Amino acid sequence: MMKKYLLILLLMPLVGLSQLKSKGTTAKPVSAADSYQINGTVTGFPEGTTVDLLNGNNGQPELTTKIEHGNFSFTGKLQFPDFKLISFNKTAPYITMFLDNSIVTLSAKKDALDQAVIKGSKTNDDFAVYNKLVKPYEKLFAQEGSTDSASIKKVAGMMEDFARKNKSSYIAPLAIYRNNQLTGKAELTEELYGNLDPKIQASPIGNYIAQLIGEAKKNPLGKPLADFSQEDTEGKMVSLSSFRGKYVLVDFWASWCGPCRQENPNVVSVFNKYKDRNFTVLGISLDKTKQPWIDAIAADGLTWTHVSDLKFWSNAVAQQFQIQSIPQNFLVDPSGIVIGKNLRGSALESKLASVIK
Repeated sequence: MMKKYLLILLLMPLVGLSQLKSKGTTAKPVSAADSYQINGTVTGFPEGTTVDLLNGNNGQPELTTKIEHGNFSFTGKLQFPDFKLISFNKTAPYITMFLDNSIVTLSAKKDALDQAVIKGSKTNDDFAVYNKLVKPYEKLFAQEGSTDSASIKKVAGMMEDFARKNKSSYIAPLAIYRNNQLTGKAELTEELYGNLDPKIQASPIGNYIAQLIGEAKKNPLGKPLADFSQEDTEGKMVSLSSFRGKYVLVDFWASWCGPCRQENPNVVSVFNKYKDRNFTVLGISLDKTKQPWIDAIAADGLTWTHVSDLKFWSNAVAQQFQIQSIPQNFLVDPSGIVIGKNLRGSALESKLASVIK
């Protein structure tokens, strides 16, 4: 059921793309006057078909109803506009939308759910404009497309332009994330975030951008990454400095981290391409027990060095570098200088291609 959903997340810069250390929430509750209503009309499904409104971050049903006379409806409240999926019979394909507290009308056909017409939501209108911009580059964001600098520069420019022109839109942080992913320009990310309206900055996705900015200021580019040592899977101590002379991707992950496991195939692909060209990966796991860690390494084909103290978020190396979400990574050059941070998908491939000739 969730395979298609995971592919959607690869195209969506939501908090779901990182496993966050739980900190609780201090968000302000919605007022009683704030609510949404979705009035849907759909053809091609039999009477009584189950319809679910799914949470866009975890894919779990939030509301469930049934089709009656070709219609269905949902009502509820949102603290902030949020990414939602609508499923029929609990299977893909889904209708995707960005829902806010408004009266929304939706019309769709069973064999063309991706062409559903959604009206009444300003945020979803913005989302539709954003999607039209990024759709031609889906393969790039899904780690399948070209990584040439011209394409990256073009898409990054589009994302920057969208963010500047839509500072009052809840979709703007999505564009800022994509720009950051493609360029790694922390100062530009901070500038674009600073231009957002305060209510957008305070949204969940806005908070995620703020977190990226905070992380960029830790262990900054152009500075040495501090040395560390930890036991590998066989109990042998391994230090970062033992890899001096190579480009090293210091990769924080865990077997229980869904976004990490999604990213692993890309890291494997890059490792296989550059492992004989003075590049390697050093994995630091935030696992709690050894066997799931070992099993995940084998299942995902992670044939590089791995270390962990099996202390979950209290992992000593994670504490040393103030890691609050995973996956995270640092790319260091042969002299130990940080030259890249949080490089995922095509950004990792592009960065290595630029430094390893």
